[in-house]
Amino acid sequence: MLLRVIISPQEIRRLGLQGNFILQFEDPDFGNELCNLTDIKDLPTDRATLKVLFTFSDSVSHSTLDSASLSSPTTTSSVDWPGPFVIPDFSHDVELQLRAANDSHARDGTVIVISKGVKSEILDKLADMISKYTPYPSKDQYESVAKALVAEHPCLEEPGSAKGWYCWVFSLKFKMGNYRQKLMAAGCPAVVVNKRKHGQTSCKAVKKSKKGEIHYLPNLPEGQSAVTLEENRKTMLLEVQKCDPDLQLLDELMTATFSQRRKEIIGDEPLISVVRDRWPALFNERQISGEFNRLVTTDLLQSFLNGLDALVPSLLELYKVAVSSSRRLSLSSVMQCLDKEDTNQNRRTAALLGLPRFFSEDTSDIIKMCDVHGETLDVIMKGMRVGLLIGHEGVLNDAFPLDVSNVAVVVEETIVLHNLRDIPTGFALLMGTIYCLNLEYPRSMRYSFEFLQKVIMKIKTDHCSAKIHGLRNKLLRYKL
Repeated sequence: MLLRVIISPQEIRRLGLQGNFILQFEDPDFGNELCNLTDIKDLPTDRATLKVLFTFSDSVSHSTLDSASLSSPTTTSSVDWPGPFVIPDFSHDVELQLRAANDSHARDGTVIVISKGVKSEILDKLADMISKYTPYPSKDQYESVAKALVAEHPCLEEPGSAKGWYCWVFSLKFKMGNYRQKLMAAGCPAVVVNKRKHGQTSCKAVKKSKKGEIHYLPNLPEGQSAVTLEENRKTMLLEVQKCDPDLQLLDELMTATFSQRRKEIIGDEPLISVVRDRWPALFNERQISGEFNRLVTTDLLQSFLNGLDALVPSLLELYKVAVSSSRRLSLSSVMQCLDKEDTNQNRRTAALLGLPRFFSEDTSDIIKMCDVHGETLDVIMKGMRVGLLIGHEGVLNDAFPLDVSNVAVVVEETIVLHNLRDIPTGFALLMGTIYCLNLEYPRSMRYSFEFLQKVIMKIKTDHCSAKIHGLRNKLLRYKL
């Protein structure tokens, strides 16, 4: 669904809502109580307040959106990068110059000899528009702005460039670098957190917003304060302690306190024990999925499993070729598991566990198999900064258990999620946990995690490393 939201006469935005959702409105006939909207004619004629309840496969809401919060591009609503990018109006004198130059270009193809002042205003205006979506645009986003600029004003084409806009990309990058200094001085959280000097924070290094987070460090919701958010957090603490907590209420409180939680996790970099004490509601499959959706505006399990299923046949074929050519003998034990029991779930598992073996990566402190009746968990989890614990019964003679008892996500030698139903789900929730807790990918498996993000989940697919780019090309050939 696409909403046209008028914030002011000078600022009108297209707001895209993705996924399944229910629209509710305050009905004056029932004392402004919320009612589901089934007909647009039911809305009050003067002014309407809408509420959006996002629903997933379990028909439970994971996120809410109040129309009062639509004025901020950094709230928890999904404000997508526009396609195509809309070029704003410049000052009246600049618009007159461009209009005359566009007319000349249409007659004889001449381009404008742009003055320093005009170019500076164009770049300033574009940088301001870009910053409303993200202070850190990607390569594709820069290019989309440059293309849109030349399409809107053909007189700005570069005669010496094959594409006609190549140098505008470089100018925009330089301008955004300067503009971020202004944003930092103004206190923009997403920029301030990335400008901290080494040694100013404790614990682990900061993972900047480089994994495709759309709402990496959002501002406080409009009309809310740190005091009200803290009250919501305390209400959530009481609710989560109940034997039968209100899941809908927890969803709404988690959404309402999203900005506070991100500020703490990114700004303070607390230990996992502190995060669990302050935000215990986060640590279950439902809320990790909801938090991931708030961060990336993508369904965690759906994007992971759909992307994985599309690549499983090609990956397994690639593993077979690698084993037959004796280039990756460690993959043979993974493939042998399929000879014993070739099910869809085992094929998914083999594809995932074969990745680090294909890249010759060390998984010893990241993926561990354990007998549920064997060693104590403290001994098994020793040295695990982040990873998966896969439980089975009895002695394991294969690369992975064909009958999994339990799968758990571990952070800082502590189980944060458990009783996950299978290994693929465990991998998906591990990715979600890394995003939600702002963790870095384990260095010893960095290529496997990059593949999961950029190829399987299709998040920030640009700027792949050479190794991932090469593997993706191989898989495409196998598909053909």
